[in-house]
Amino acid sequence: MIDQKLLSILVCPVSKAPLEFVADKQELVCAASGLAYPIRDGIPVMLETEARELTLEEKEQYSH
Repeated sequence: MIDQKLLSILVCPVSKAPLEFVADKQELVCAASGLAYPIRDGIPVMLETEARELTLEEKEQYSH
């Protein structure tokens, strides 16, 4: 679980858009950039090189 206070201040380093926590995948997702940042040992890894690109299905799911 990620701290809600931390989540409220984190933004995507690429788009500067807010992130959505996906608990079952332990990722922070940015719909704007289409990237998912991993959370390892409770620590968000906010590096573009470590992020994975969202699938088309995921992009549709997270774009509200």
